[in-house]
Amino acid sequence: MKKRTLGKSGLEVSSIGLGCMGMSSGFGPASDKKEMTALIHEAVDRGVTFFDTAEVYGPYLNEELVGEALAPFKGKVVIATKFGIQNVNGKQVLDSKPETIRQSVEGSLKRLHIEAIDLYYQHRVDPDVPVEEVAGTVQDLIREGKVKHWGLSEAGVQTIRRAHAVHPVTAIQSEYSMMWRSPEEELLPALEELGIGFVPFAPLGKGFLTGTIDKHAAFASSDFRSIVPRFQPENLEANQTLVELVKRIAAEKQAAPAQIALAWVLAQKPWIVPIPGTRKLERLEENLGAADMELTAGELKNLNDALSKIEIVGERYPAEYAGRVGK
Repeated sequence: MKKRTLGKSGLEVSSIGLGCMGMSSGFGPASDKKEMTALIHEAVDRGVTFFDTAEVYGPYLNEELVGEALAPFKGKVVIATKFGIQNVNGKQVLDSKPETIRQSVEGSLKRLHIEAIDLYYQHRVDPDVPVEEVAGTVQDLIREGKVKHWGLSEAGVQTIRRAHAVHPVTAIQSEYSMMWRSPEEELLPALEELGIGFVPFAPLGKGFLTGTIDKHAAFASSDFRSIVPRFQPENLEANQTLVELVKRIAAEKQAAPAQIALAWVLAQKPWIVPIPGTRKLERLEENLGAADMELTAGELKNLNDALSKIEIVGERYPAEYAGRVGK
């Protein structure tokens, strides 16, 4: 597995990481813990050194799974987790008060069976706590040896600049794929300027770019996609044009659609590290195969020209979540 460095931080990770959220939440009921532990071990065996989780996934279930699964590989892998979203009476509440961050870090360290968190993200910007205060709190945790690197998830460019001025930000995590290219407008240029790495989640469009989802797809109520406008039947049908393009290129290169989608993300910048998630070994192997796939300059240009003519239909978040991003 090839390696990449997240920005100017010196944090080196596998060029493709593993997003672990879906093993415990977000895409239906939690999977069997033993099976998911085995899958995480398979990822390590195949060279994956970068694993992503969060306090709120479950909540706590995913950190517990990741912590137990990766305990035998202490010091050989990089674990990223997140603070800032609390589950209160079944509802997600933003809370990045300094005392809450300190409580969160202690809980995450315990569940992950580690002495220091490799990469600690603010999960969403808290409008009630200045990001300078958040950055200062994390800076203290870094000085105390409880955190090594920090980042923000789904933050806006001005917030990133303010946070970075207090303590250098290692990575920003946000959605990015052929299906959601908004980060190209402001975010990627700012990250390049500041020397910050980029960790795209949902690089396969929450599964859409695998080519296995059409207008007949049914999502359980426990699957987040059931409330996402982009995944309503009429939008799934409208967006098949994108899938057809990816499938055509995949056939030409004798690859899987997911591999084309991931190779495209990897080709954008050398400091981008996508974290596709899966619960299946065959999908894991397929995804990791993208690390060795080269898209030539000509292929990329043709692909981007074709993408520019496709309009994606449907918002990526329902209204209740849309207001929490890009702040």
